[in-house]
Amino acid sequence: MVRRRAGHAICAAAARQGNLRVGMATIAFGADHGGFELKALLVAAAEKQGHPTLDLGTHGPAPVDYPDIAQAVCTAIGEGRAARGVLICGTGIGISIAANRFRHIRCALAHDVTTARLTRLHNDANVLALGARVIGPQVALDCLEAWLATPFEGGRHAGRIAKLTDL
Repeated sequence: MVRRRAGHAICAAAARQGNLRVGMATIAFGADHGGFELKALLVAAAEKQGHPTLDLGTHGPAPVDYPDIAQAVCTAIGEGRAARGVLICGTGIGISIAANRFRHIRCALAHDVTTARLTRLHNDANVLALGARVIGPQVALDCLEAWLATPFEGGRHAGRIAKLTDL
């Protein structure tokens, strides 16, 4: 898919040019109609921690298609407007599948703090997916906090991530 390759090139160019923030990096948020309320809670929590945010919708209960939301967040990352992203739909499954269609994205679905932490530690996930109908608000807040605070471990995992990039 040409768009995926182009997004990867844009992301790499932005990183080389220093357009990706270091430290408190911008986090792009997106949700479909099943997750917009949880998204608002998570955006507020990230901002309270000092993270710049980019809220890419949706902002109400009117039905929207989760692939469009995933595309908006993944494009923002690819263009260097955000370093990481958080996507929310009813289960987190559909939106994570859509996000992983983009070459520069490693989106992981988390259901608890352990899986959220491990998506960063072992998989260097740059997008976190959550299911608003599957986990409650406090679990989602805990997942976000763990995911934002956990660095990539590297080591034995770095080679595996490189293989994913080459697929």
